[in-house]
Amino acid sequence: MQMDLCISLSFNGQCEAAFKFYERCLGGKVSFMLTWGDSPMAQDAPPEWRGKICHASLTIADMAFAGSDVQPHQYEAPRGFAILLGIKGLADADRIFNGLAENGNVQMPLQETFWALRFGQVIDQFGIPWAINCEKVP
Repeated sequence: MQMDLCISLSFNGQCEAAFKFYERCLGGKVSFMLTWGDSPMAQDAPPEWRGKICHASLTIADMAFAGSDVQPHQYEAPRGFAILLGIKGLADADRIFNGLAENGNVQMPLQETFWALRFGQVIDQFGIPWAINCEKVP
C-alpha cells in the first residue's frame, strides 16, 4: 500500500499570506493557489470571501501542505497539535524558529534539552502551532 501524508491547514482569511510566509521562512514552494471566486464553488462563498483561498498547495523538501480559508462560520482556531519540524543544523533550527516566531507567540523558547540540541514551540502569526526539534546525534 502506498500512502502520502499531507498536512491540511485551515485559516480565517489569511491562507495566501500564510503560504507566502511559509514559502519564504521554510524555503518551500507554493505550487497551487485557487480563490473561492475562481473555483466551481464560488456561489458557496460570501461575496467578501471570493478573493480568499479555496485551496492552496505548498511543498517543503519532501513534505506537502494544503491550506484554505474556510468559511467564516466554520473556522476554529487550531488546538491539540503542533507541526513538528525535525531540523538537522543548529543554524537552520535557529533561523526557522525565529522566522516562525516573527509576530507570533513563543510557547517554549528554542533551547537545549536532554534529547535535543535545540527544541522550541511557537504559535505563528497565523495561529498555527509549530515545534522545532534539532536532535542530538548519538
